[in-house]
Amino acid sequence: MASSSSSSVAAISMVAFLVLFMGSSSAQLSTSYYSKSCPKVLTTVKSAVQSAVSKERRMGASLLRLFFHDCFVNGCDGSILLDDTSSFTGEQTAGPNNNSIRGLNVVDNIKSNVEKECPGVVSCADILAIAARDSVTILGGPSWDVKLGRRDSKTASLSAANSNIPAPTSSLSTLISRFQAQGLSANDMVALSGTLSLSLSLSLSLSLSLTYGLMETGAHTIGQARCTTFRTRIYNETNIDSSFAKNRQGSCPKTSGSGDNNLAPLDVQTPTGFDNDYYKNLINQKGLLHSDQILFNGGSTDSLVKKYSNNPKTFNSDFAAAMIKMGDIKPLTGSNGEIRKKCGKVN
Repeated sequence: MASSSSSSVAAISMVAFLVLFMGSSSAQLSTSYYSKSCPKVLTTVKSAVQSAVSKERRMGASLLRLFFHDCFVNGCDGSILLDDTSSFTGEQTAGPNNNSIRGLNVVDNIKSNVEKECPGVVSCADILAIAARDSVTILGGPSWDVKLGRRDSKTASLSAANSNIPAPTSSLSTLISRFQAQGLSANDMVALSGTLSLSLSLSLSLSLSLTYGLMETGAHTIGQARCTTFRTRIYNETNIDSSFAKNRQGSCPKTSGSGDNNLAPLDVQTPTGFDNDYYKNLINQKGLLHSDQILFNGGSTDSLVKKYSNNPKTFNSDFAAAMIKMGDIKPLTGSNGEIRKKCGKVN
């Protein structure tokens, strides 16, 4: 009897283990997640991104920026894509996003194309992750296998969007802590910064995303920042090349309110290509934004900037790894969230 009882307990334990294991496995992202349910998703997304970037090259940077701003607010869940309604306020009017995020229509178009291939299968969050990778690759950057299986959120957070995304005036310690809060290291932060400040300069850099409302309505020029975001740096900071500062001052008056919307390129050398010139500029004290130059200013990240300026292959490799890691931030999986029919609203 005891033996029979022990066998029953063992059998129940094995079943429980398998249930837990299967549940855990289903909650994991996978590069082959849609291989059977939507085998054409990758080619469908890439075709649409290629078309959008060919019409407007800076769109690649805009899609990358959307992904960054999505992941930094409660995870990569497509929350940034939700439009405001009379009874709902999303993230699009938050300080870092208001009048600056772009590409929502492109994501909507991609979603429509994917729905024709496999209705109700692929999430908007996954579409955004794929589009960000394809944008980087099309612009001359590295490629990587995108992990998929995210589901879309049913909510958004205006307050989190305002507090989680670093401002262009951030100190090095603030930048590091903001990234660490998302599970990203200082190494990840520097690699992404070379592509998110380069996302504005179409060298696609994190600084782009760090640049709080860099691209304004009516002035969407890839790789450019508004005078108001760098005025303090070019007039008051000392860790800046004097000729570079003087040149920037020519289009950005010292008086606040005068020329606030005048633009200047983030990367004067290669403003429309993905490369490591961003880091070379920092070493020469030609970082346009405070949050860029602070990465090379006698602090703990100086060695990383030097490494990336000298080794483009290392930069590409570390950037791809950091993008994969960023894509892992708090994804909704399993029965959480939903697969939106349209990216701008919940079902």
